[in-house]
Amino acid sequence: MKFKKGDKIFVLDEDLSGIIIKIKGNAITIEDVDGFELEFEASEIVKQGNSELKEDVFSNQSIERVLSEKSTAKRKQVPKVKAKERYQPTMEVDLHIHQLVKSERGMSSYDKKNLQLDTARHKLDFAIKKKIQKVVFIHGVGEGTLKLELEYLFGRYNNVKFYAADYKKYGLGATEVYIFQNIDPND
Repeated sequence: MKFKKGDKIFVLDEDLSGIIIKIKGNAITIEDVDGFELEFEASEIVKQGNSELKEDVFSNQSIERVLSEKSTAKRKQVPKVKAKERYQPTMEVDLHIHQLVKSERGMSSYDKKNLQLDTARHKLDFAIKKKIQKVVFIHGVGEGTLKLELEYLFGRYNNVKFYAADYKKYGLGATEVYIFQNIDPND
């Protein structure tokens, strides 16, 4: 764009306007409305009231076509999933012994612990096979021996990571397991 002394201009990307007082190559000095002299590159300013630009834009197209390009088609409504729901585990396994058997009468603590660990192993294998990404194992607080055994079990899988489950929902008595879908569990 050609500039000359006395042109009224706007500065791009800033809230400034003024009049050109000096042109030296690509450097243009302006005087703003407050009387300050500022220097800008020619690419950083544009003439005020430049009607050529408006005429060039609309000379080849009808106003209806321009307006139709500006209007956008309505987007399809996607059901919103709340953040809490999005990060909720997809599978819960309660390892409390009363959830696993009708009666624990006659079972030793060794039998109970083995049943809980076997259940955990089977449910984890099931989740891996069915490509379920998150599983929460509810083990309770107790003395913490089941939790330690579960951590040992989960550590034997190379395609899982485990951590304490959501405290607000489960307290200290649950472990969440995240299953990586792109890693072979046998490697």
